[in-house]
Amino acid sequence: METNLSKEISKELTVKNPLWTRDFTIITIGSVVSMLGNSMAGFAMSLMVLDFTGSTMLYAIYLMTYTVPQLLVPIFSGAILDRFSRKKMIYTLDFMMGGLYLLMAILLTSGWFSFPIFALFSLTVGSVSSIYMVAYDSFYPLLISEGNYSKAYSIASVLETLAVFMVPVATFFYNMFGMGPLMMANAVCFLVAATLEMRIEAEEKYIEKQKKSIEGENLGHVQRILVDIKEGFRYLFSEKGLLAIALYFLFSNIAGGASNVICLPYFKSNFPNGEYLFMCIFGMAFVGRGIGGWFHYRKKLPTKYKFYIALVVYIMLGICEGLYLYTPVAVAMVLSFLTGIGGVTSYTIRISSTQSYVPDEKKGRFNGAFQVLSTAGTLFAELMAGILTVYLDERAVLLLFEMLAVVAAIVIIGGNKKYVKAIYNRNM
Repeated sequence: METNLSKEISKELTVKNPLWTRDFTIITIGSVVSMLGNSMAGFAMSLMVLDFTGSTMLYAIYLMTYTVPQLLVPIFSGAILDRFSRKKMIYTLDFMMGGLYLLMAILLTSGWFSFPIFALFSLTVGSVSSIYMVAYDSFYPLLISEGNYSKAYSIASVLETLAVFMVPVATFFYNMFGMGPLMMANAVCFLVAATLEMRIEAEEKYIEKQKKSIEGENLGHVQRILVDIKEGFRYLFSEKGLLAIALYFLFSNIAGGASNVICLPYFKSNFPNGEYLFMCIFGMAFVGRGIGGWFHYRKKLPTKYKFYIALVVYIMLGICEGLYLYTPVAVAMVLSFLTGIGGVTSYTIRISSTQSYVPDEKKGRFNGAFQVLSTAGTLFAELMAGILTVYLDERAVLLLFEMLAVVAAIVIIGGNKKYVKAIYNRNM
C-alpha cells in the first residue's frame, strides 16, 4: 500500500526536481518544431505520390521503402548508440534530414519528379528516421528529472496527438502551393531543431561506463557491434518483465496493423463520403488522447494500481477497437474516444516505466529491439489482413486480430504479473 510518507517523498522530489529544466525545455521545443513540419510533409508526400503515379501499387512500394528499414536498422543503431553520443547523433541526423528535404524541395519546385529517385529518397529518410527514433527514445529519458517520468511522457503523447491535427493543414497547403514549399518548410524545421539540440548540456555518463567495460578486448568494430546486438537480446530475454511487455506490444501492433489496412477502405466502400466519416470517428481518438495526456500531466496514477490499470486498458482497447465497425456511428465515436484515453494511458505507463527501468547504457539496444518487434507486427498484420479480407468480412478480420491482442494481454501480461508489476508499479 502506498503510504502517506511515500506520497510526501514523491511531492518533495517533484519540488526539488522540476520537470521543465533547461535541457528538457530545449528538447521539447525542438520536438515540436520538427514533429509539426515532418507530419505536414509526410502526409503531403503520400498525396503527391498518388497524384503523380495514379498507381496503388507504386503507392504501396513507396510506403514499403519507408517502413522496411525499421525492421533492420534499429538493431544495429541500438548497439552503436549505447557506445556513442546520442545527442550528437540526434542533431547530426536532424541536420542531415534538413539537407535532404532542402534538396528535394529544390528539385520539386523546378517541376522535376522521378518515382525511382523519390523511392530512394523515401528509403534514405526511412533509414535515417529509424536511427533517429532509437537515439531520441534512448536520450530523452536522460533529460527527465527524477520523479517526473510519467508527466514528461504525457507531454510527449500530447505532442504526437497535435502532430496528427497537422494533416488537414498539410492537405490545404499542398493543394494551394504544391509539394516544394512544404518540403522547404520541413527542411527549415529540421535545421531549427538541430540548432536547438546542439545547446543541450546533459552529460552522457553511460559512454565512459561502456568504454571501461570493453577495455582490453581485441574486437574489430563489426565484431563489437555484433556482440552488442547479441548482448542486447540476451538482456531482453533475461528480463522476464521487459520481455513480456515487448511480446504483448508485438501483438498490440499486429492488431494496429490490421486496423490500418481495414478501417479506411471499409468506410470508403460502405458509406457516402466515407473518408470524412472515418476522420470524424477516429478523430475522437485524438481528442481522447489529448484529454488523457492533460490528465496524466496533472495527476500521477496510484503506483500500487498501475499494473492493474494497464492490464484493464489493454483488454479494453482490444474490445473497443474490435467493435468499431459493428456499431452505429455515434457509438463508434464514443468507442474511439475511449481508445484515445486508453491509448495515452497505455503509452504513458509503458514507456515511462521501461525507460526508467532499463539502465542508460542498455537503452539503445532495448529500444532498437522493441522497435523491430513493433514494426514486424505491424507489417505482418498489414499483409495478412489484406489477404484475409479477400475471403472474409472485413469486420470479422479486424475483430479476430483485436481479440488476439486481448488474449495476449491476459496470457502474456497477466501471466507474468510478478515480473511486469515490478516494472510498472514503481515511483517515477
